[in-house]
Amino acid sequence: MAGDRGKGRIRQFFAGARITRGALYLLFMEVGFSLVYLMSELKVRADIVSWLVATPDTVWREGKVWTLVTSGVLEIDFVSLIFHGFILWMFVPVLEKWWGTKRFLFFVLWMTLIATTVGTLVGYWLGQHGPVSGLAGLDPFIFGSVVAYGILYGSQPVSFFGVLPMSGRQLMYGFIAFASLLVLLGQKWSTGAGWGSAMFLAWLLASGKWSPKLWMLKRKQKKLRKHLRVVKDDDDPKKWLN
Repeated sequence: MAGDRGKGRIRQFFAGARITRGALYLLFMEVGFSLVYLMSELKVRADIVSWLVATPDTVWREGKVWTLVTSGVLEIDFVSLIFHGFILWMFVPVLEKWWGTKRFLFFVLWMTLIATTVGTLVGYWLGQHGPVSGLAGLDPFIFGSVVAYGILYGSQPVSFFGVLPMSGRQLMYGFIAFASLLVLLGQKWSTGAGWGSAMFLAWLLASGKWSPKLWMLKRKQKKLRKHLRVVKDDDDPKKWLN
């Protein structure tokens, strides 16, 4: 009986694996750049990191500000690369279906940009020179996406790896605890600042407490109102025209 339940959970796990277009783009992009890096010689690896990965030196001393964005395409750890593929396959497509591909890709951009900016700034302040662990690749986006999933689908049942049943909110809390434990045990304060900023921004965006699109619409409405004026009808004082 227990075996049947286990098989049913595994079938449910694979049944929900429907990767979407945006998530597939991210997967191919990260895997492609990362495999080139992992199969290259040490000198080539150093050059790739210098031009693609955001570090306190490359950003705030050398002015390579584009690395704040390009860091998201390169994962230097093979195990992390496999884990990213699992998350992109299982949980991320739900967010893309909720937001749409365009808004979802902007979410990825925001997660990468805020994490690398804050993380490298803290690293610069602490006197760190090399790459900040956990900021290269999709780690900030992965943690942010799980937080967004927990906000939007808090009561949704999740079967983690097909064997561990939990809710979306419990999954979110578990990831936050896991990230906090990694930061505290390794004393990776720059990494923690980057991850924390990404997860906080994900919470703001998913909960609707911060919506750039809504702000832009309100700003346009405010501009339109400036071009309107109220005109009184002299023949009928009860009538007003805009």
